[in-house]
Amino acid sequence: MADDLGVIFHASQLRIHTCTLDVTEEISKGKNLSVVTLVNALIDHADSVRASDVHIDPSPTALSVRYRIDGVLQDVHALPLHVHDAVLSRLKILCGLRTDEHQAAQDGRFKALLKNAVSIDVRVSIIPAYYGENAVLRLFSSEAETYTLEKLGFTKENIKKVTHAITRPYGMVLATGPTGCGKTTTLYTLIKMLNAVETSIITIEDPIEYALVGINQIQVHARTGLTFANGLRSMLRQDPDTIMVGEIRDAETAGLAVNISLTGHLVFSTLHTNDAATTLLRLLDMKVEPYLIASTVNIAIGQRLVRRLCDVCKGKRKLTLSEISSLQNYVTHFSITSIPSVCVPVGCAICNHTGYKGRVGVHEVMTMTPVLRELVLKKNSATLLRTCAIQEGMVPLIEDGFMKVQNGLTTVEEILKIRYE
Repeated sequence: MADDLGVIFHASQLRIHTCTLDVTEEISKGKNLSVVTLVNALIDHADSVRASDVHIDPSPTALSVRYRIDGVLQDVHALPLHVHDAVLSRLKILCGLRTDEHQAAQDGRFKALLKNAVSIDVRVSIIPAYYGENAVLRLFSSEAETYTLEKLGFTKENIKKVTHAITRPYGMVLATGPTGCGKTTTLYTLIKMLNAVETSIITIEDPIEYALVGINQIQVHARTGLTFANGLRSMLRQDPDTIMVGEIRDAETAGLAVNISLTGHLVFSTLHTNDAATTLLRLLDMKVEPYLIASTVNIAIGQRLVRRLCDVCKGKRKLTLSEISSLQNYVTHFSITSIPSVCVPVGCAICNHTGYKGRVGVHEVMTMTPVLRELVLKKNSATLLRTCAIQEGMVPLIEDGFMKVQNGLTTVEEILKIRYE
């Protein structure tokens, strides 16, 4: 049984049996519907349309179900209000949460076996809202197990930089960006590249997003004292070669991570910053000494996710002279005239008539060079660090994005969404 705050993640197995019933058909049964079949159908449908999240929100007239597909929320179903309590209770049972608690936030997870016999992890967050409890389900597709740096959108030059950084015997590899930009997926891909019999890899996460064979993964549990900081101290007694910290959130964790990397360990972690250069200043804000940052950080990866154009239906159009002139204001080291025509979304049955299918990463990879180390030691500004990093070979996010426009992977509109200046 979960505790009152619902911070323990319980796992149960949900089997979605092969059947022809979909969500609409089950709803049509009215009060005779099966809530078990309805929840099963919702999860199966969400996975089939590549949804990453399912939002179940009550309103005065209906129970709204929205899917987040390729980063965009879309209205999909409007369930009758009378199924609200039953659907929430079913989700709580699957997660091992308290069904009699309606005034506190609860978190849980379970494993779902879909109709196509593919198993996925589902993380559930339930909170009390104005019209009753709502739920958000995060679906972790098994596709993540097959990711490579190429599939994530890294260029050949950035792959060389990252590969060199992770093959060093010690130091820190940091992934930065806002929530939901794929930082954890990037780190998982990197540690899988290092996963071998002769290497001991331990992670501490909150929550564990994907189960990785051959890697010891620890779940943070604040109520029992298992925080990122305490977990890091304990992990050192487990004889690790490589450590992944889900997120550096405070000064204590930052200090421990830096000192662990100094003692001959390779440390992977994430930070919430706008770009790669700001990562170094964020560590300074966390009271990490400049000389330690300069000595330990191998590489900082800034990233965003943009929607990928559907390969089946994408079209093309030429850029006008005014568009070329306007877009050139956003980049300094990339010529917009090199992409006189761009791909545009059209829409077909394959991409659910959106013109996009899946997402691709846009990256900037900042390698610590002697010049950058000197600037860190002198506590220079983020602007100067960024300018220097570009001079030292870093391709900025916006320019990496325009390269992907040039290659027909995404659109100008998607790239302009990621601007942070």
